[in-house]
Amino acid sequence: MTTATIEQRLSEPEGKQLEFKRDLSSPKPLMKTLVAFANTAGGQLIIGVDDDGTVLGVDDPLDMEERLTSMIADAIHPRLLPNIELVSVGEHTLVCIEVFLSSARPHFFKAFGEENGVLVRLGSSNRQAGLALIQEMQRQASGTTFDVQPMLELSRDDLDQNAIQQAFSSEQLLDDNKLRTLRLLVSYQGRLVPSVGGILLFGRERQWHFEDAWIQCGRFRGNDKVEIFDQTDIHAPLPQAVDDIELFLKKHAFKQAEFGAMRRRDVWSIPLTILREAIINALVHSDYSQRGSPIRIAFYDDRIEIESPGLLMPGMTIEDMKRGVSMIRNPVIARVFRELGLIEQWGSGVKRIFAEAAAQGLPEPRIEEVANRLRFIVPLEQRHAGQVMTQSRPESRPESRPESSLADKILQCLVDRPLGKAEIAKALGHKGVSGQLKRQMTWFQNQQLIEMTLPEKPNSRLQQYRLTPKGQRFLQDTFKDSQ
Repeated sequence: MTTATIEQRLSEPEGKQLEFKRDLSSPKPLMKTLVAFANTAGGQLIIGVDDDGTVLGVDDPLDMEERLTSMIADAIHPRLLPNIELVSVGEHTLVCIEVFLSSARPHFFKAFGEENGVLVRLGSSNRQAGLALIQEMQRQASGTTFDVQPMLELSRDDLDQNAIQQAFSSEQLLDDNKLRTLRLLVSYQGRLVPSVGGILLFGRERQWHFEDAWIQCGRFRGNDKVEIFDQTDIHAPLPQAVDDIELFLKKHAFKQAEFGAMRRRDVWSIPLTILREAIINALVHSDYSQRGSPIRIAFYDDRIEIESPGLLMPGMTIEDMKRGVSMIRNPVIARVFRELGLIEQWGSGVKRIFAEAAAQGLPEPRIEEVANRLRFIVPLEQRHAGQVMTQSRPESRPESRPESSLADKILQCLVDRPLGKAEIAKALGHKGVSGQLKRQMTWFQNQQLIEMTLPEKPNSRLQQYRLTPKGQRFLQDTFKDSQ
């Protein structure tokens, strides 16, 4: 390490990849830090420096180097081989221990035992890893991923074919070859079974197998979780959940009209582009092997927080994320989201979020690792206290308003008579039945604004859709509001 490099490190605060120690008087915390570095993202531990970065030096650096080598060999398993270097800063000598992300992880501190001695780095502290996190480290070190694993007790029929067809906007059934290409199905001992990712995405009974694979949305009064006045639980297939979460956020936002030279433009009070990217990032990168809590979306007066289970992937830091570095935790889910056009290029989403915030002059989002979860915080440019009561048409009711110009046009098509999806697409001037059209139709059905003419045969080629009495009242209210 050069003098310039060590001086730069000394000017930085302690964090995920850096820690200072005065001396070897308390070797146990030092060993814990080395274990955590090896299991998380690597790092440097510099001895002879106070916590505030003041250089103190060590009295006998050669003796300390020898003692460290022996202590590390005795205290850590599997064996850890860090770089130990003596570095001069002015008249002082420091001992720098550099640890790299280990391919032999998880390492553990022998004094705590194999079950309790696995540690990870969280900010500037070390924390004990639970069983799920240990198993995740073992999979990553062996080159396997959770969502590619076969669900041995299940069959192809456990995938919801209708949900798959709706997501991919295909009039033809996706055959086994396509499902295998997407790794929704995997081969195991001569038969095809769903992958974990296949069930997470499109499982008929997804929550039976993964009870925490859902999204909890809440709108809170104020800037903490003391008072909640609305919440919803989203259990839709993950691709559809993106739109459902966005609808919930819009429900508690408001929009203003901006008039340009030629047309009116509606501008939302929340940064939807940024939020959508953050939501997709959470759905794609969550650690679904963890048990105990779902993905959470919390809307406060001054910010929106998107919190997902799972720390950053080993070797990753928050700064890496902001620069566009990406490591895929769930390749099956990521592949399907990319095929559906929900993500453009792996790793580009987070970088685009920060670029979009800067371009719009918005406060910079923040990313935090909290316990065993990742939290994405999007500050709001304007406070939202009481905004639900001030809108001319409240967005606070989920059934009050589908949020797109396409929605109104679809309903208008059904005023005179029932139509099939292809007929609706033709009436709208579309070349075919798009995924957006299908998702909007599904939303209308869920809100009971439209219904099937052949409900007992949902996949019939003769299937058509008609307005319900609720849908007719909705259109009448919409017409009145526009006058």
